[in-house]
Amino acid sequence: MMITRSLEAHASTTGASCCQSSDIDSSIERLEKIMINASLRSLNIYQNILNKIYRSARVLLKMPPQSALEQVKQNTKNAKQTIEELKNELRVINERYNALLAEQLRTENAALQLAVEQAKEKLIKLETQNGKKQIPVPNRNHETEQDVPEKVVDQAEPPKQHQPKEAKEKKERKEKKEKEVPVEAPVNVGRLDLKIGKIVEAKRHPDADSLYLLQIECGEERPRTVCSGLVKYVPIEELQDRVVILLCNLKPVKMRGVTSEAMVMCASSENGVEVLIPPPNSTPGEPVICKGYEGTPDRPFMNPKKKIFETVAPDLHTNDKLEACYKDSPFEVSGKGYCVAKTLKNVAVK
Repeated sequence: MMITRSLEAHASTTGASCCQSSDIDSSIERLEKIMINASLRSLNIYQNILNKIYRSARVLLKMPPQSALEQVKQNTKNAKQTIEELKNELRVINERYNALLAEQLRTENAALQLAVEQAKEKLIKLETQNGKKQIPVPNRNHETEQDVPEKVVDQAEPPKQHQPKEAKEKKERKEKKEKEVPVEAPVNVGRLDLKIGKIVEAKRHPDADSLYLLQIECGEERPRTVCSGLVKYVPIEELQDRVVILLCNLKPVKMRGVTSEAMVMCASSENGVEVLIPPPNSTPGEPVICKGYEGTPDRPFMNPKKKIFETVAPDLHTNDKLEACYKDSPFEVSGKGYCVAKTLKNVAVK
C-alpha cells in the first residue's frame, strides 16, 4: 500500500538519528503529516465505496435477480478487503508514531537527568567554596561486588557480648533519672519558712502613709527589709525592738519603690489587727513549727505559680486560747511555748 511504503521510506531515513531529540521531533512532524494524509485517503476510500454502492444499486435495478445478487456479494467482498487494508495501514502508522514519541520522551528524560546532575555538581562546588561541609550519601547503585559479602558477614555476626551491658547501663541511667525527680511535698504549713524576728528599726515609708518600713533581724547575715501596713493599728513606738513572727519565703515584692523581703504575721479581723506574740525568751532565727506538719520550707522562696501560701492561709487562725494555729496545731517554738494573739480569738492569721 502507498501509506506503508511511505512510512518505511521515512523510517529508513530517520532510523540512524532517532536518538537525537531534533531528529525525533522532525520525524514526528513528518509522521503526523503521513497520518493526516492517511486519514484523508481513508475518507476518500469511504466516499468511493459509497459512490460505488450507489452506482451499483442503479445498475442492479436493471439486472436479472441472480446476476444482481452475485454483483452485491462481489461488491461487499471488495469493500471488506479495502477496509481491512486501510485498518492495517493505520495500525502500522500508529505503532511507528508511538515508538517515535516514546523515544522522544526517553531522550528528554535523559537530558533532564543530565541537567540535574550538572546542577547538583555546581551546587556542591559552590557550597564547598563557601566552607560548607559535604557529607557523602551512600548510593546502592554504586556498590561494588566486594561490598555485598561484607554486608552478609555483618548480618551473620552474632550479637556482641557487651550489648546487654550497654542496655543495662542505659536502663540504670534511666532509673537514676527517675529517682532524681523530686517528689512534691504536701501543701501545708511545713512549706512556710516561719522564723522569730526582732525589729531593730521602725520608721514610716517615705512614699506611703499607710506603711511602716521595718528592718528585722532574723538570724541571717543582714536584717530583712519589710514593708508592713500596720500604721492604722499599731503605734510605731510599740514596734521598736519588738520580737515578732516572720514569714521569710514569700517572693520579694516592691511596695512603693522599696523591696519587701518578708511579712510580719498578725491576727486580723474587721475590728482590728494584732501582731502575734512569740513565747518568752525566743531569739531571732528560731523556727516556728506546727507539730504534725513539720517539713522543709520552700527556699529561697515559694513558687508563686503553685499558690502554696494561698492554699495554706485559709487554715491559719487563732483558737479560743488565743493561740495561733494551722488547723488544730498551734504555732510553737520548740521548748519555749506557743505564739499567741493579745486579745483576738478565732480570727484569721495572716
